[in-house]
Parts: sequence; C-alpha cells; structure tokens
Amino acid sequence: MALPALVAFGMPPVMANAVSRVALVPGAVASAWVYRRELAPVGATSTKALTVTSMTGSGVGAGLVLVLPAASFDVAAPWLLAFATVTLAFGRHLSKAVGSTLGRSVGMSPRAVLIAQFFLAVYGGYFGGAVGILMVALWGIGLGLDAAVSNPMRVTQLAATFLSASLLFLIASDALSAPLILTTMLVGAVAGGFAGAHLARRLPAWLLRAALLATALITTVLYFLHS
Repeated sequence: MALPALVAFGMPPVMANAVSRVALVPGAVASAWVYRRELAPVGATSTKALTVTSMTGSGVGAGLVLVLPAASFDVAAPWLLAFATVTLAFGRHLSKAVGSTLGRSVGMSPRAVLIAQFFLAVYGGYFGGAVGILMVALWGIGLGLDAAVSNPMRVTQLAATFLSASLLFLIASDALSAPLILTTMLVGAVAGGFAGAHLARRLPAWLLRAALLATALITTVLYFLHS
C-alpha cells in the first residue's frame, strides 16, 4: 500500500520503491518479533532455509532495480496481484479439490518450495508489491496451508525480504534523499507493525483471512487504477 501511495503523491516509481522498502523494514521486524513463538513450518521446509532463500532472492531483486527499468514490473504488477488475490481466496479449496481428484494430498517438495520462494523474493526485492500475499497464496495452493496459520511465517519472510533489499537500497539508491517522508513512514511502520501483529494474534482465523483478502483486493485495485 505504501508504494502506490507515494507514487500517487508524485514520487518517481524507483525512488518510491526504495523509500517504501526501507521504511517498512522496522515494522516488519517488529511484527516478526511479536510472532517469533508462533511460527508454523511451511511444509517440510526449514525456517532457516526459507529465510536464507528469501534474503538471497531479495538481494538479487534489489540489484536488478539498479540495472533494469521499473516499467516492466509496473505493467505486470496489477496482474500478479490479481492472480495472488484469486489464489488467496480459492487456493486452499483448489488444493483440496486437486488432492481429492488425485486421491492424495497435494504438497510441494521442500526443493520446490525453496525455488518458488526464491523467485517470489526476487520479485519482492525488485518491486515488493503484495509479495507477502503472493507467499500466502503459494503456500495455500501448493501445501494447503491456511492463511491465518501461515501469517506468522509470512510476516517473518517479509522482514527477511525487506531487510535484504533495504541494505542495498540504502547504499546504492536515493532513498535517503527524502528524509522527512522516510522518517514519518519509519515511525508509522514500527507502531503499525507492532500493534498490528498483536491485534492479528487476537483475531479469529476467519476474520484474519478476510482482512488479508481485503488488503489484497484493495492493493490490486489501487495498482490497476495507477497502471
């Protein structure tokens, strides 16, 4: 939500990309800290391997920002978000239907999960829009994970993805050229990340799923309006 808002206020897309990513790191880390005891594994994939993959892929994606135009992702982003929204809404049902048809449960192998996570992290490092929603969508359709159950891992992997990209953006981009906006967003992100994680822990699973889906839908609409 931060990226389209900054672009709407006239900030260049690449700069808005860097500023929003750097600003969201403290909030993501604060949320991950709140959820640290509630992490549910993503299938048979270890949390350490998933986190290392997220940071590696994000670093690659952030590096691409420096050498590739942002226009390509500007075109693709709304459709990726629309796909993620539909998958988030129906992924678990589709996974169960496919498993019922095949006569066995659907489940990605750890290698497949890590490969998919790497490419999602590259996307997250380069563009970042709703990458957490894409993660939940992937885990839902590939492993049948409930969005509420996988939310703590989503937050943790977002923190890893944003942190890796932000380190490069701080060194090689003009993210620090808008100190007032960056500071304001940093304060809001920390407060929102900490309070939001505590609130999400107290929400019923169905309401948390609905909130994630509503966020995905609103973000998708905003990107289509901007594109």
